[in-house]
Amino acid sequence: MNTDAIQTTTRQADKKAPTITKRIGNTTFDIHVHFSETSKETFTDKVLRLIKNDATAEM
Repeated sequence: MNTDAIQTTTRQADKKAPTITKRIGNTTFDIHVHFSETSKETFTDKVLRLIKNDATAEM
């Protein structure tokens, strides 16, 4: 069972950019998430495209 906690916080300077903090052992990873406001592709579209490209590359 994984007892590591995932904590989501928001930076004070930019309320639109959440930070995910993950601690593994003695190492703490801070992941800063950024989404383009001008993107024409939704998150779902991007994930589906990545999956299709990965499946095609394995053939």
